Amino acid sequence: MKSKTGIMIALMLAAWVQGEAFCGFYVAKADTKIYNQASQVILVRDDNQTVITMSNDFKGDVKDFAMVVPVPVVLKEKDIKVVERQVFDKLDAYSAPRLVEYYDNNPCNQYRYEMLAKAAPSAAMGSGSAVMDEERSKKDYGVTIEAKYTVGEYDIIILGAAQSNGLQRWLTDNGYKIPPNAEEVLNPYIRNNLKFFVVKVNLDKLDGGDYQTLRPIQIKFNSPRFGLPIRLGMANANGDQDLIIYAFTRRGRVECTNYRTVKMNSGVKVPEFIQEDFSPFYADAYKKAWRREGQEAIFLEYAWDVSSTNYVKCDPCVSNPPDYKDLEDAGVWWVNGGNRQYPGSADFNGNVFFTRLHVRYNRAHYAQDLAFQVTPNNEQYQVRYVITHPATGSFTCSEGRRYVREVAARREEELQNMNRLTGWSIYRHIDYLDDWNRRNGNSNNRIKRGSVGDTGNNGGIFILGFLVLQGIALFITLRKKG
Repeated sequence: MKSKTGIMIALMLAAWVQGEAFCGFYVAKADTKIYNQASQVILVRDDNQTVITMSNDFKGDVKDFAMVVPVPVVLKEKDIKVVERQVFDKLDAYSAPRLVEYYDNNPCNQYRYEMLAKAAPSAAMGSGSAVMDEERSKKDYGVTIEAKYTVGEYDIIILGAAQSNGLQRWLTDNGYKIPPNAEEVLNPYIRNNLKFFVVKVNLDKLDGGDYQTLRPIQIKFNSPRFGLPIRLGMANANGDQDLIIYAFTRRGRVECTNYRTVKMNSGVKVPEFIQEDFSPFYADAYKKAWRREGQEAIFLEYAWDVSSTNYVKCDPCVSNPPDYKDLEDAGVWWVNGGNRQYPGSADFNGNVFFTRLHVRYNRAHYAQDLAFQVTPNNEQYQVRYVITHPATGSFTCSEGRRYVREVAARREEELQNMNRLTGWSIYRHIDYLDDWNRRNGNSNNRIKRGSVGDTGNNGGIFILGFLVLQGIALFITLRKKG
């Protein structure tokens, strides 16, 4: 791996310090790969017990890797484990925003098309000795080493601290190159008597293992506090950070209590060509929605009852739903393995509700860590956008001529939806409407170039500027004549 300047103190995540009917075919998804700086976490909550699994997208020399996570209690070795990366890939692919397609029938035909469905893609805890007795460091840092473990490829220390500058000095003197403003973000956690879960890579264990990348770390604990300390992650962050949260509960959605939880637009009809550009389309749609909400909202992208008794867990599905091994790896402890009763049924028994949240945060707009609650809301929701392919053939019958006008009106609406959601220019994509009208002899085109509704192009601004200049020239001419 290439070297990286300094050590990354990754927030990853821990307890907050204060306290048309669905059908159609899936054709594309917008997963976490579309974001430049995206972290992922699995959050499992029931009563006061929490399991958090933190993905690691560290890029650099592994000897420079470090992670500091505030936790409410001193974790025991049995409460820490490593899991395989595949569980994140599975949950991301399954819950990602999606694009679906429909096909029109030709109204002039005497038969209905038979549409062919596109096929949808139908850990061991490491050993190590624990040092549980409290140790005082040789210098007067005000730092207590509460416990030490080796789990998988990681060396883990649980620290207690009396003051932020002491903890910062201890980390620095022990080889952790932390950001210069770390004291500012560490202090609130120390004031709230939190412990610090500090992780480094054990190079011997890494070299001796059969894995090529650092695996996710999972921790569990009991605490009434339920949230994620994103402020610590801002200490070494540049610009906006994206965080995807996969949350599992027994009974309903997870929602944020100190920032608004907002649904992303869903079920909107968009132009056919979005199929080739769905990732940038959704990235720009998210950015515009985020700015519209003042950069201070958490967006709901998926919420569904994935319990063993619920057969339909999405519609359409991007991939297979989480099975027993996926849930076990994610830390869902209350389900039991079972046999599939029929193809496609669950291989576990138990109630599980799956929520996907997406937050983009920065220092300017997120002065507080995220606080969550489990709600009784079990309404099913998923972010999806719809493309509709027009019928082919001749439209010479009276119903066919009406259909041509209806498709033209629909394409106008789709272009306007695209512009409203993303800011993309209607003018640059006007051929999408013109080609249909030209091929089918329809002259009823209501969208004009440089239209007022097209916020994504500068045609209207150019025309307005041109008219202003014309007015100024006319005014000067009249003054001269006067």
